[in-house]
Amino acid sequence: MRTRRSKRSARAALAAACLMALAFAARASDNPPAAGFDATGSDPRAVELADRTMEAMGGRAAWDAARVLGWTIFNRAHVWDKWSGDYRLAADTTLVIMNLGTKQGRVWEKGIEVTDPARRDPILADAVSIWINDSYWFVMPYKLKDTGVTLRYQGEKPAEDGRPAEVIELSFRGVGDTPDNRYLVYIDRETGLVSQWSYFKTASDPEPRFTLPWNGWQSFGAIRLATGRGRTEVTGIRVSTEADPAAFAGP
Repeated sequence: MRTRRSKRSARAALAAACLMALAFAARASDNPPAAGFDATGSDPRAVELADRTMEAMGGRAAWDAARVLGWTIFNRAHVWDKWSGDYRLAADTTLVIMNLGTKQGRVWEKGIEVTDPARRDPILADAVSIWINDSYWFVMPYKLKDTGVTLRYQGEKPAEDGRPAEVIELSFRGVGDTPDNRYLVYIDRETGLVSQWSYFKTASDPEPRFTLPWNGWQSFGAIRLATGRGRTEVTGIRVSTEADPAAFAGP
């Protein structure tokens, strides 16, 4: 009897392990990495957590369908068409409407269009850098498997609010304006959502420049976005699955 029970227990354990493996495989196939993601250098558990948080935020299909995003952070208002690359930035008295793929666009200062390339082109270049920074502050959890990213599992550690979390490290290779940055991203054990991040200006820094919560998670259409970053709030959030040509039509 003991032998039969042992065999049954072993078969049950094997079946459970197979089901878990299939679940992880299905989750990964639902959230394929971007071309150039460092799959070889990334830890399997870190990749599993990236897929889990994508699922908790609504899933990859919902994220891909969210065509136009609008948000305000650091007193800068953004509208970004993820499909076309069209981008609108309103900051102080400057308005930029451009395409992030071509890097071409138009600039207005105090309502007057800047037509001199010597003045306009540096503003367009600055707008791209602002988009890189501000969009990362807005939708970083959706970009965990982006081009040039390596994910490493750092184990279990509570966030500063005391909630249990698992931590993954993000490092970068040859992408963005600041590829030497490093982040620790805390994924809440219960919800699967990002609850906190720590930022290191260079990968070799022993201590982070800051650690901030990701909280105030809300549903916007079919996806979820966090509105809180400590003292910084993300406001004016809108998500559309439809094109919005009026947003990129000018003042």
